[in-house]
Amino acid sequence: MDARLAEIERKVLWLSQWMIHAANHVRESDAIKVGGHQASSASMVQIMSALYFHVLRPEDKVAVKPHASPVFHAIQYLAGREPLDRLKAFRGYGGAQSYPSRTKDRGTEGAPIVDFSTGSVGLGVAATAFSSLVQDYIAAKGWSADRPLGRMIALVGDAEIDEGNVYECLQEGWKHGLRNTWWVIDYNRQSLDGVVREGLYARIAEVFRAFGWDIVTIKYGALQRAAFAEPGGETLRQWIDACPNPIYSALSFQGGAAWRKRLTAEIGDKPGIADLLSRRNDDELGRLMANLGGHCMETVIDAFQSIDHDRPVVFIAYTVKGWGTPLAGHKDNHAGLMTPAQMAAFQATMGVPEGEEWEVDAGLDLTAAEVRDFIAGTPYFGARGKAPARTANERPQLTTPADKVISTQAAFGKVLDELARGGGAFADRIVTMSPDVTVSTNLGPWVNRRGLFAREAIADSFRQERVPSAQKWQFSPDGQHIELGIAEMNHFLALGAAGLAYEHFGEKLYPVGTLYDPFIARGLDALNYACYQDAAFLLVATPSGISLAPEGGAHQSIGTPLIGMSQPGLASYEPAFADELAVMMADAFDRMSGPGGPGRERATYLRLTTRPLEQPIRTMTDKLRDDILAGAYWLREPGPSAEIVVCVQGVVTNEAIRSAAMIADGRRDVGILAVTSADRLHTGWQAARAARRKGEPSISHVETIMEELPHHCGLVTVLDGHPTTLSWLGGVSGHRVVALGVETFGQTGTIADLYRHYGIDAEGIAAAADELAPRRRFHLAV
Repeated sequence: MDARLAEIERKVLWLSQWMIHAANHVRESDAIKVGGHQASSASMVQIMSALYFHVLRPEDKVAVKPHASPVFHAIQYLAGREPLDRLKAFRGYGGAQSYPSRTKDRGTEGAPIVDFSTGSVGLGVAATAFSSLVQDYIAAKGWSADRPLGRMIALVGDAEIDEGNVYECLQEGWKHGLRNTWWVIDYNRQSLDGVVREGLYARIAEVFRAFGWDIVTIKYGALQRAAFAEPGGETLRQWIDACPNPIYSALSFQGGAAWRKRLTAEIGDKPGIADLLSRRNDDELGRLMANLGGHCMETVIDAFQSIDHDRPVVFIAYTVKGWGTPLAGHKDNHAGLMTPAQMAAFQATMGVPEGEEWEVDAGLDLTAAEVRDFIAGTPYFGARGKAPARTANERPQLTTPADKVISTQAAFGKVLDELARGGGAFADRIVTMSPDVTVSTNLGPWVNRRGLFAREAIADSFRQERVPSAQKWQFSPDGQHIELGIAEMNHFLALGAAGLAYEHFGEKLYPVGTLYDPFIARGLDALNYACYQDAAFLLVATPSGISLAPEGGAHQSIGTPLIGMSQPGLASYEPAFADELAVMMADAFDRMSGPGGPGRERATYLRLTTRPLEQPIRTMTDKLRDDILAGAYWLREPGPSAEIVVCVQGVVTNEAIRSAAMIADGRRDVGILAVTSADRLHTGWQAARAARRKGEPSISHVETIMEELPHHCGLVTVLDGHPTTLSWLGGVSGHRVVALGVETFGQTGTIADLYRHYGIDAEGIAAAADELAPRRRFHLAV
């Protein structure tokens, strides 16, 4: 092995530890602890150094274990890709992030240096599998040309394997023939609260083997293997294999003398052991016992380079948490930090002079130039080109269905089907997916035209057997629908992966995913993760609310409009009519082509319904389109003396229209405000207020609307969802509000039954208006 690599590995260890120490003990900080996970970082140094400085190729992508973020930043700094000031500000404002972030961790030229954000443990792991599936999708279409396929690699803490989404992902990967995926488990046998249970290795291996993964165990380092070849070495190996995890960790913390005492007591009378121990002083014995496979660069590289196929591989690398530091092996080391005295001793051991802690060559037998030259010659850092220019596919005009009565869910299916029928480069780049609800969310027509995706063709058995069916389930490499199992976490991870196709593979996709609206909550962590990565996609959640009346409370959603409002990186809409939906879908596709970033969300959520509504006869003017996207427009404009305005979002719009006649009896100038997006209204309002606080003139769309209303006017807000969604509208200009909606679990019944029960029918809306402004009775003079 090149001696320079060993030197650079030592520098990575030093910088990762010093970065954390400086953030906690050198840099001025708040009263609370900054933190940084020194022990969790130390156990990954050899694995990550081997990967980045020897094994990786430019096309490979890596999801770094969240707590190994300091190691990642040290490597990027040494490679010249991340400026030093970001390391000095680790966990501070504008500094290197606590956990790798694709959007916030930027390199010397402002470009992202992180492939996959990590932090919510388990999600970054599974994301690599779905990214590999997206890579296969692109390759099957012939868009990759002669670009080599990369390996999607996850660096995994052993405690992350506890996350349920990991196992859901394994099953989905098996179904789709997952390949070119490596998961490297940092098997240090310690978690946040202590030491993991005995026998975890065997359980991990069994699970992965069941799903067709190759298993490579990296257990013994070169020093240990050499010792095993000595007289008594086999006895030592057997003792290591049988040693309980807590004992091995405790002895690692205590060091060479403790190892000697325990080994002498337990196997000292075995042939060869006494001589094996006597040939090593305490420091050498400590290094031998700490030389597990995951800490031996030579062993790690050999394991990685032994893979000569594209089958998925899990590497189980035995490590010691806190390796090479005073924290090694201690059960409390997860959140522990070296004291200043411990750091001073560690600094002396590393040979780093005081005042030169950030210098590249401090403590090394290499100059800074030699370090940079070595790294520049590695496959991963030396051959990295610039990302391909972003190309936009011209979006065709979306056609609104001509039906006089139609639901938004049915309209969605027709709009997408028309795109499929029309063909063209844009339609060819759309990829749809659904967690086993393809037909019931109206994706069926699209799939019938465009087919299901698989790397190898699979015939439709029903068609072959001439069994009549409305669905044409033909799998082929040309298919544009990815059928997923019933696991919403997988669905959102797959959407996120497809939404980063350009960033990862240089090819633009327009992902559209459907699921039942109530089950957004089942995959919410993965949805948040996809948005945190600034992935571009369209999420169509349907059916929604209590309007799915016969299904009962388990299939009715209440709080999802609030999810749409509160989720960063996601624009949320709820159309009532088909022409609104077409406008929103066009905007969603246009957002996907944008650069992303704060205020430029690339992901869109549409909350749809199966309840058909009579469609308005109108022309889609530019102003109406702008108002729909801004969040609201007047369905019935109020007069100057309006006493009541009904603000309605979504499917209950017909109830609001019916209520207007009731409310107008004895009142003047009743208005109906069609709210298409509480999210866009609220976001615009908050942005305008923030701008004004900075002295910048700004007025939001909702302020323009509300300031036209007389102060005495009352607002009745209503939607098939939680009333908080719209209740804030009164705060814009100080109007009184009665907020209607659904606050308790739904139940079975007809739509009329449920609307009446929850008070969101026309009569309930009219009653709320009475609460705000009692009717006046007018009498003709005689």
